[in-house]
Amino acid sequence: MYFALQALVDGPESGVPRTAVRFKQMHLTKFKFPLTYTSPTRIVRKSWKDAQISEKWAESSWAHKIDARKRRSELTDFDRFKLGRARQTRNRIITRVYQKLKTKAARSGRTFPARKRSKKTANPKNAAAKAAAKGKGKK
Repeated sequence: MYFALQALVDGPESGVPRTAVRFKQMHLTKFKFPLTYTSPTRIVRKSWKDAQISEKWAESSWAHKIDARKRRSELTDFDRFKLGRARQTRNRIITRVYQKLKTKAARSGRTFPARKRSKKTANPKNAAAKAAAKGKGKK
């Protein structure tokens, strides 16, 4: 740590210059490798490559989300149109298959299960007690 609120950051493979950065301005990841405090950039670069941090980062879901967000922001108007049409086609296929299965189940006598009632409404004694309580409150 550089100070109590800062860390010495060096990213030789990611293009980040060696500098002090506040913890509030960074997001820490689970990727780590051993270094000494006074390690020069060449040692950091070697350790980075040995630990395969770039490859591990590229496989992470965080990197995939950032990449997807970037690709989505770079879409042209026509690309967005094509994406919408592809979604529409996919949803129509899914709906058709679902309706066929639903019709087949109805014809074979298998219907969808009834909703489970809560214990309070399922018990007739509780229902009668509720009705009596409502009647008393109206007087």
